[in-house]
Amino acid sequence: MSDIREKIIGLKQYMDSQILGQEDLVKKLLITLLADGHVLVEGAPGLAKTKAIKTLSNCVDATYNRIQFTPDLLPSDITGSEIFVSATGQFEFRKGPIFAHLILADEINRAPAKVQSALLEAMAERQVSVGGKQYKLPQLFMVMATQNPIEHEGTYNLPEAQLDRFLMYVKIGQPNADVEHKILELVRQEEQNGEQLTTPTACAIQVSDILQARKEALQTYCSDPLEEYLVQLIMATRNPEKYDADLKNMISFGASPRATISLDKCAKIHAWLAGRNYVVPEDIHAVAYDVLRHRIILSYEAQASGLTSEDIIAKILGFVPLP
Repeated sequence: MSDIREKIIGLKQYMDSQILGQEDLVKKLLITLLADGHVLVEGAPGLAKTKAIKTLSNCVDATYNRIQFTPDLLPSDITGSEIFVSATGQFEFRKGPIFAHLILADEINRAPAKVQSALLEAMAERQVSVGGKQYKLPQLFMVMATQNPIEHEGTYNLPEAQLDRFLMYVKIGQPNADVEHKILELVRQEEQNGEQLTTPTACAIQVSDILQARKEALQTYCSDPLEEYLVQLIMATRNPEKYDADLKNMISFGASPRATISLDKCAKIHAWLAGRNYVVPEDIHAVAYDVLRHRIILSYEAQASGLTSEDIIAKILGFVPLP
């Protein structure tokens, strides 16, 4: 195992010890970070979504900002704006909270379309345009957006085309009883000893380490048959009638080319984190749901039947033959 991989594994182990019961979320956060993407996380309140990315920022020598999305938020509240300075008689650009390495966009579905678009433009272009000038964002830049599934009043759902800009869409659930006991113990220890503000040296990582790990992980080997299998999974979302006549009536729009690229990157990084330098089918299956669930648009017939994107993905994984 390479030194940089050991550092990333150490980071994962530390985060798992601090964010109990959310090992999958931690893994998907690291995959997103190494794939140079962004992640949308859906889960009920109190499931450590905020703590996850805050712990990650504490472990990495990187800047972190949290943006609370509300109905009255303005695009300039995110990107920044030009301020007139009377002393100089000129306008100066004051950077907004988007200028950081790691961004938590909390409850993104509570803000109107203009504000969502300002964030998504920065995600896609890695820059902010204000007053006819472009301002570059850091090379290491990741947005973790959250949305609350139990709050519907006063929310603005992201359009499907904008959802496509997220590398992964992760859904997290409630912990079981054993994990709940461990959470109680951890919180009691933090209250008695004071919340740990410094990160152990063993998992302190520089931005350059992340960039190096990203380069190494994406060099993971994917064989031609597996690459063909990956592509056929995407093709099955666009031409489902080739596999099943009923499946055709369940999908109104299939996954975009971004899905192919994302599935390839995430599978490689999943294999790399597992200690392998090559991809196996299990790596593709491990990330398929998070990569595809927001990129498959169900038909009205499928929605009326109570089917979900997860149901369709499971059918596709069953229909497309393994290499």
